[in-house]
Parts: sequence; structure tokens; C-alpha cells
Amino acid sequence: MKRRKRKLPLFDGPVPHPGNLFVPIVNAVRDAVIAIQTRETVNADFNRWLMQFLFPDWEEASGEETRSFGSGFLIHPRGYILTAEHVIHNAQTIWVKQRNGTVHQARLVTADSKRDFAVLQIPVSRPLPYLPLGRSAHAQVGEWVMAVGNPLGLENTVTVGVISAKDRPLRAKGYVYENVLQTDAAINPGNSGGPLINLSGLVIGMNVAVVQPSQSIGFAIAIDSLKPYIRPYLP
Repeated sequence: MKRRKRKLPLFDGPVPHPGNLFVPIVNAVRDAVIAIQTRETVNADFNRWLMQFLFPDWEEASGEETRSFGSGFLIHPRGYILTAEHVIHNAQTIWVKQRNGTVHQARLVTADSKRDFAVLQIPVSRPLPYLPLGRSAHAQVGEWVMAVGNPLGLENTVTVGVISAKDRPLRAKGYVYENVLQTDAAINPGNSGGPLINLSGLVIGMNVAVVQPSQSIGFAIAIDSLKPYIRPYLP
């Protein structure tokens, strides 16, 4: 008697495994993550070595003009975008691209060069999906997190890891970080300005720096330290 082969079930979607924690989170947040590209004027007095060490997405070109790229995320349905100030530093024009391929020229609303954050706005004809902010004070070392951004121009790239440490002070020339989260979620050139998201789908940090040539030592500004300054642009 021949034994009938058992057919494996076919699933139209992610495998229903309890370990696939991040699939529904990615689906919920990816439309609110923005790719940013700028044209900017090089500041000859800027400490370029330090910028390249801490912020690999700062790329100097020959001559007086350079292009750089980074990430951002919508924090309000009316088109307000949070990003890192060093992504748009000295930018002459700022272009942002949504996941659906729509490209806008963004308007700089406000920027803080010491705390390294900026708020942009794009024109909207309807409310846009945005990311809710969580409480970075509640984050725990060892907690799973997800970084989403535009590393090396690869839009909407997702990496995962844990919070390696928290409440770290970090200072760089022109930038003061009072409270950063350290993570081993891969952060690469272009991730700066993108969100660090917890398992509840809430933003607990904004990715800003990576120490090179380290193995997975990245930093995100704790979102609680930014809330007082971006409150006018929140829903």
C-alpha cells in the first residue's frame, strides 16, 4: 500500500509563526517613512573628519556643492516630517520621496543644529499616514527594536536588533545629544533621520549616528528629548 505524500499548506502572506513579530509592524509603518535627498553647499569650516566618523551619510563631493541622502518620517497627517538636522545641513533644495514613489520638494519648517533635528513639510491634498510617538523613558535594555530608513539609497529598508544601552550622553562638534539610545539594529549611511520603533509600532528614537568601523554600534536620539521641541508639529 502506497503512502500518500502529505502536502504542505500554502500561505498567501507571511508564515503564521509567532517569531514573525515585525511583519505586521512593517506593514503598519512603512508608508510613513520618507527617503530624503539634498543638494547643499559645503561649509569649509566644518569638521569633515568628525562628520564622516559619526555620520557616514555625510558625503562631500568635489567643488562647493555636494549631495547627501537620509531618512525621515511623518509625524503629522498634514505632511510634517521629522529628520536629523545633519541630513539637511546647508541644503539648497530638499527632495523627499514617499513609498508610493511620489516626490515632493520639501519646505524647511524648523531646525536645531545643536540637538540635530529638523522638521520639514510637504504639500498634501489628503491626510497622510504618520507614526505615533512612544515613550523612550519606558524602553528597556534588551528590548527588540526596528530601524527603517534609506541606507545607501535603498529605500524602506528594515533592520532589527535590541537596545544595547540607554541614557547615554553623546557630543560631537556642533551637536549635543543629551540622551541617546544605543542599538545593534544595523544603521548605515542614509539611515540618519529614520525612526527606531518598538514592538508596539511606536517611535522611541530617531537614528542619527554609527561608530565606524564598529560592529553594530548605532545611536538614536531618545524621542522624549525631542518632544518639547516638536510639539507644535504633532497632531
